[in-house]
This record gives sequence, C-alpha cells and structure tokens, in this order.
Amino acid sequence: MTAELHGMVVAHGDLARALVASVEEISGLRGVLTAVSNSGCDRASLEQRIAEAVAGRPSLVFVDLPSGSCLFAAMRRLAGFPEVRVVTGVNLAMLLDFVFHRELDVVAAAGRAADAGAKAILQR
Repeated sequence: MTAELHGMVVAHGDLARALVASVEEISGLRGVLTAVSNSGCDRASLEQRIAEAVAGRPSLVFVDLPSGSCLFAAMRRLAGFPEVRVVTGVNLAMLLDFVFHRELDVVAAAGRAADAGAKAILQR
C-alpha cells in the first residue's frame, strides 16, 4: 500500500492559509494540507519554507500563479524529487478533490486535481 500524499499550498500573502482553512472546514479533514506563504521572506527563505513543508514526503504542491516567486521557489527547490509534483492555478475545487484522493500516486493525483480545478471554471 502506498502512503497517502501530503499537499501543500504555496501562495502570496494569506491566500494559502485561507484556502487550507476552507478545505478543512468543508471536508472535516485536518493536517492534510500545509499552507506556505511568501510573505516577509526572500527567495532563499521561501525555498526553505517549501522544503521544510515537503519534508521528504511524497507531495503535491499547489501554487497560486503559473509564474512568479512562489512557482519559481517551488520548482527550484523541488527539482529532482520524483515523488513531488507542482500544480499551478490553485482553487478550492482542486484542493477538495485532492484531499479525498490522496491514495493515488503523485502523477495521477496531480492530473486529477488539475482536471477538477479546470472543470470548476465556468463562463456563463
């Protein structure tokens, strides 16, 4: 049996904390996601925060924007970790899907989460 994946939300300001708190409130699951903010730190400090949050575990890292300091720090620090994937454009739908499908391998979980997030974006 594969260990369940850990999730991390890396975002600007308080966004990561707010998303994690919302997922916990909706799902009732605690400790599945870790919030990492870029507030008050330089690139090296952000990279260190990300590394500490992953802590060598198989993880899915959700980043707020498809560019910028959060993505660059995650990609730089986590390069070469085969059990870690990064998904950009984080939204509540993809995080909720992830917390209920953590038994998947990291590649399948990343694809599923990205699909769930994209399907949640509608224009009417």
